[in-house]
Amino acid sequence: MKMHCPPTLFIRLPGLAVALLMASCTSVQRPQSDLTVPNSWQGKKSSTTPLDTAALAKWWQRLGDPILNQLIAESLQSSPDVRTALARVEESRARRGVEKSTLFPSLTSGASGRGERSDNKVIGITTSDSYGASVDMNWELDLFGKLRENVKAASADLAQATENYYGAQVSLAAEVADTYVTLRTAEAQLAVYERNLATRGDTVQITGWREKAGEGTTFETQQAASTLEQARATIPTLKQTISQTKNRLAVLAGKTPGALDSLLNKPRRVPQPPKMLAIGIPAETLRQRPDVRAAERGIEAAIARTKSAEKERYPSLNLSGSLTVDAIKASSLFSPETAAASVLGNLSAPIFNAGRITQTINIQSAQEKQAYITYESTVLQALSEVENALIAVNRTSERLSTLDAAVASAREAATLASQSYEAGQVDLLDVLDTQRTLLSLEEQQTITAGDRTSAHIQLYKALGGGWSQQG
Repeated sequence: MKMHCPPTLFIRLPGLAVALLMASCTSVQRPQSDLTVPNSWQGKKSSTTPLDTAALAKWWQRLGDPILNQLIAESLQSSPDVRTALARVEESRARRGVEKSTLFPSLTSGASGRGERSDNKVIGITTSDSYGASVDMNWELDLFGKLRENVKAASADLAQATENYYGAQVSLAAEVADTYVTLRTAEAQLAVYERNLATRGDTVQITGWREKAGEGTTFETQQAASTLEQARATIPTLKQTISQTKNRLAVLAGKTPGALDSLLNKPRRVPQPPKMLAIGIPAETLRQRPDVRAAERGIEAAIARTKSAEKERYPSLNLSGSLTVDAIKASSLFSPETAAASVLGNLSAPIFNAGRITQTINIQSAQEKQAYITYESTVLQALSEVENALIAVNRTSERLSTLDAAVASAREAATLASQSYEAGQVDLLDVLDTQRTLLSLEEQQTITAGDRTSAHIQLYKALGGGWSQQG
């Protein structure tokens, strides 16, 4: 078969081409990627400051909530998902050890003893004893590097498992933070409804007084009571969300539902996001994200396995040897004159195997191609997640700013309508309408504040924050 040197995989980065993986001369055509990484983010075109990887490692501390810090620390320590990922790292390390062991000879030893007793009428009773011991050696010499390629593949598997472990940390930290924001947002909504209930309760009381004074009607009183109960009906749903979210946080931390209630019972404000991190350029994000790094290691493992399959075509040399001793006394086993040694070399090469080796190479080549495609897909997903998070950060900030102004106006309008109603200057419907508007806007304001923090959390996750090699 004609051998050739295929092109190296390049990912095009701004101003330079960075080779991710070097492919040596083989009989398999390596895939080539035309994936181009943009110079800057669409949502932040002016980003030239390098990515702040130090701040990304524990980005949640920038939200300024000690309860959240404690939750994430406990979750990273005890979460079943993270512990499972760590166990997979240990498994991969052991598998690499198995592959490394094939580079060295294997030795086995054995010992035997035999005793005989015979009763002969002529010579009487006779006994005889014999003892033996042996050490056997078997070694496949890695003439063409097949075994070393298997070790390379196992090392890449270990590196990939390690990156997946880091990826599990990234996902968990973001999920805990996002769930915590859901909890605090629901608590803030509950506070909004409770304030609104107090205001509507005052309105019901006023309509009752006016009815007794002959200035109002029973219809107005019942209408005010109806809007009060309508708002009250939302309270159980919010309390359900709060309780279920606490349970979810406990499970994420590897604890039983309710185990964190004492820590979470006191309501706190929704964590406020800090100023934007220096997000750098897309190429830096791709180097920071564990899933992209894991996909790179997957390509390395696939290439090594393809090379190993190709080298099945070449001859293999096996050396075997033994050292045996036989003696009639156990004390003589280690005497030089009782020892015998032998060494045997076996060189074999495949001649006919009905295409098995070729098809194995085809299998590994197809898996290598899949690894390249998986890498490209992972890169595209990473770029998309950052862009979408930037869009969410910008738009939720704009929406929250508008709602802040709307809530301030609605609160003033509700106060004026209530005062005018007491003075008999406006109808009850005007009062109820302003109260409904205020409740709706305050609820939107609370939800949007949570959405803005969640958008920042997703941005930190998309940038690959939440892991460190020391953690």
